[in-house]
Order: sequence, then structure tokens, then C-alpha cells
Amino acid sequence: MTLHKEGTPTILISLFGLTAIYLVLRYFLPEHDLVHLGWLVVSGVLMLIVLQFFRKPARTTVQNFNHIIAPADGKVVVIEEVVETEYFKGPRKQVSIFMSPLNVHINFNPISGFIKYVKYHPGKYLVAWHPKSSTENERSTVVVEHQNGTEILFRQIAGAMARRIVTYSMEGQKAEQGSEFGFIKFGSRVDIFLPLDAKILCKIDDKPVGGETVIAELG
Repeated sequence: MTLHKEGTPTILISLFGLTAIYLVLRYFLPEHDLVHLGWLVVSGVLMLIVLQFFRKPARTTVQNFNHIIAPADGKVVVIEEVVETEYFKGPRKQVSIFMSPLNVHINFNPISGFIKYVKYHPGKYLVAWHPKSSTENERSTVVVEHQNGTEILFRQIAGAMARRIVTYSMEGQKAEQGSEFGFIKFGSRVDIFLPLDAKILCKIDDKPVGGETVIAELG
């Protein structure tokens, strides 16, 4: 299993902490082999949970000029027409994907193009499915201009557990469909804002695969 680079600090801290607790148990309870064994089992389970969270599966993106691919693994929780107030300041179609702690938390560019806008916003840590999380939680917004001139906005949103958003995108750079643009630790959400003439190809409760599943088509 390949592990994502963002997991290195967490994995090392977890390993150090679990080992330190085991050594303390060995020192203060030298005769309690059952306790030692129990902690080793618990430690193994906890490490497996951490390792699976930072797994980096192989993904194959079939690039297509008209397709919008899922920016994240998870479950589609919102499909609606909204007024996007940060960048477009007008109506757009919004698709939101909620990532549970069991999902892969790598974020993928939904289209290829030119990165026009990147902005980080500090904020709250409401549960990621809360309607206000899109505008009040800690978040990072990226806008990519498609080669046909259409602009697509996607937003990483921290949740109640997610306390660190990583965004690799930088204004002026090129974005390649299916490549990584960021990572969010633990439960979180990604919103994507599309033009009104975009054809939505997913539905509520669908479980797209980030970097592979086509969720919409440009008009």
C-alpha cells in the first residue's frame, strides 16, 4: 500500500506515542503480560486506522475536454442551484461531496486549465454536511479557467474533525485534470460550482471515485 506524503508527520507521531505508552506500561506493570498484549493489539488497530486514512491508491483519469471529474472520494450530499458569493457573485450549480474518515482524502483537479484564483479562509469547524459549512468553516477556494473560457470553482471545506487543509494550487499555474490539488485530514467536504448549462451526471447519495468518476459535463 502506498502512503500519501501528508501522512508522514501523523504516522510518526502516532507510532512514537503508542510505543511510549507501551514502554510506560512495561515499566510500571512488568508482571501484567495480558495488559501488555492488550495494548499491542489496540496499538495495531489504531495504526491500521491511521495508515488506511493516508493511503494513496492508484487512479487512472481518462481526460476529456467536456467532462468534470469528481474532485474527491465520498458521497454526493448536495446538488442544487445556488448563488456563489465569493468569486462569481452569481448563480451556479453546486455539487458537494462529503468525505468520511474512511474515504481517501486526496483532492483531484476536476478539469484542466489555468489557475485564476486561490484563497484560504480561516473559520469554524461545523460538521461538514451542515449547510453553513460552505461559507463559515475553514476552507480553501480554487478557480480554474477551462480552455474554452469557462471558469470552475472548487472549495475544500474543513469539518468537525478536519483541522488541516492542504492546497497545492497556486495562481498562475496550470492545472491538469486528475492531478492532485490538495489534501484534507479527516472528515471533510469538497464543493464544486459549475455553470448553469452544465449537465449533472451524478445524483444524491452517489459515491464517486476521486480522479475517475465523471460527475458533470460542460454545456
